[in-house]
Amino acid sequence: MYAVIQTGGKQYKVKPGEELSVEKLDGKVGDEVYLNKVLLVSKEDKVIVGRPVVENAKVVAKITRQARGPKIVVFKYKRRKRYRKKQGHRQEFTGLKITEIKA
Repeated sequence: MYAVIQTGGKQYKVKPGEELSVEKLDGKVGDEVYLNKVLLVSKEDKVIVGRPVVENAKVVAKITRQARGPKIVVFKYKRRKRYRKKQGHRQEFTGLKITEIKA
């Protein structure tokens, strides 16, 4: 059994027991999160595709960690114009463990 969910503007294929990192969600470590934007659910031989989401389907997950990703350096430069700009960015993310898929 698996499902395709949408969160943070991205789509993820998830299975029960699987861990993944998504863009930051509100909540503390140990809280349960319900992901309602389920685009597809597959049970054994049956596949249910939503238009655009599957009705009455949700994925239950538990927050395992709240952290920040690696630093990314953004450097802008224009030759012969004395223009240089250096910026850094660290994206915050949430670690989730999928507990069950309800459809």
